[in-house]
Amino acid sequence: MKKIIAYFTALIIISLIISCKDKDPDTGKINIYFEEMVDLLPLVVDSVKYKNEAGNEYMVTEVQYFISNLKIYYSDGQSYEIKDSDGIHYRDTDLPETRQWTIADDIPTGIIDSIVFTFGFDQETNVSGIFTNPPESNMFWPEHLGGGYHYMKLNGKWLDTQLMLNPFNFHLGIGQTYDTTGQVTSFVHNSFNVSVSLQVYSSFNVCQPKRNDQASDLYEYRQLVQITQYLGF
Repeated sequence: MKKIIAYFTALIIISLIISCKDKDPDTGKINIYFEEMVDLLPLVVDSVKYKNEAGNEYMVTEVQYFISNLKIYYSDGQSYEIKDSDGIHYRDTDLPETRQWTIADDIPTGIIDSIVFTFGFDQETNVSGIFTNPPESNMFWPEHLGGGYHYMKLNGKWLDTQLMLNPFNFHLGIGQTYDTTGQVTSFVHNSFNVSVSLQVYSSFNVCQPKRNDQASDLYEYRQLVQITQYLGF
């Protein structure tokens, strides 16, 4: 079968909810919500309703991924690295409870300029065995391919010319280089950092005093993170 390469674009909405604690005006709380998007609409799983640039119709059955090394940057140049869960969150579209990350840290107050995280894991963090229980442990990356864990699994099915559904598995993790005999010669740690700017909301301030038009001490910011990769069917 001829291999067709096409773009796949994942859009993730990151929604921040910040609340203030009256008992400690120097800290606040952050919840992060995740929502996967296709063509700026929420992802619908298990339905053949999408078409890639090569004209292939397909469905997505599940998406699973990690973000790690979450850090908050403030307008005064200071930063804060999330300690909850070692700054790691696992998202699985089959597990609704993973849609929200309620961060346990008491976040220092201040105007937030941006948040930065690693999509997947960097080389130092991506160590086999750090997860001993499912579902995270099920994301292991084969040792002969570099070990550690998948950055992302995107699984689904696509329609061929005979209108038969065929599975596809688009997985991201440590890369490899090979010699002419097909033997692995080295590994490529190809995770990448994502920066989400909040500067467009200049008053995005943890625990700032409430304005007259605010009904509560909750502040919400939604930002799209676009990740474009290649799919080979």
